Amino acid sequence: MALPVLTTPTYELEVPSTDEKIKYRPFLVKEEKVLLIALESGESSQIVQAIKTIVDECTYNKLPLGKLPMFDIEYIFLQIRSKAVGEVSKLNLLCPDDGKTYVEVEVNLSEIEVEVNETHKNKIELTEDMGMIMTYPTIDSFIDGKFTDITAENMIDVVASCVLQIYEKKGEVVYDAKDSTKQEMVEFIENMNTNQFKDVQDFFDSMPVLKHTVKFKNPKTKVECEMVLKGLNDFFV
Repeated sequence: MALPVLTTPTYELEVPSTDEKIKYRPFLVKEEKVLLIALESGESSQIVQAIKTIVDECTYNKLPLGKLPMFDIEYIFLQIRSKAVGEVSKLNLLCPDDGKTYVEVEVNLSEIEVEVNETHKNKIELTEDMGMIMTYPTIDSFIDGKFTDITAENMIDVVASCVLQIYEKKGEVVYDAKDSTKQEMVEFIENMNTNQFKDVQDFFDSMPVLKHTVKFKNPKTKVECEMVLKGLNDFFV
């Protein structure tokens, strides 16, 4: 006799970057196992791959995950996790006033949102006649290690991978990044002046991010502390 089939509830959320409403379910034991194995490995690429696999399965394989910004994936995963293991997560936070005391703080994951900087823009004016349009890092960029360890040596490559288009206002000429070689894009960026490159850095610094501020008290010093949690690692790992 076949065993009965367990039913899993379905929920709905809005994808931060598109406002598209999607259905999702909590992850199951078999999917949590994939995540735990990745966590035990300690390899960032394996952990991110596990998160991608879980999000794909729990959104019924209907999202173009390779094209979504990483902050979308982080938000969706956090919602999936909150429905699977509980909306309240207990975090051990280091008190910034003495740098040695840890406090257990409860954070309601359902309240975490993607924060969008009002000054953020993906269109960068390089000169009066030329500019470029940027795109956000995707989860695949983190799987291949491109964004897990940004250094002075690979920074140009990172920027180049996020250029969507370069345009010239005169003649309305548009150059799609996909039609250029990696070396051509790198050389274009290397020929920027300091101010132009700073505008590019501002794009990354002001990108939408999973963010939440928590307040707690150091039990030893009685000092009221405040900490800003950013990105999935701060809420989960």
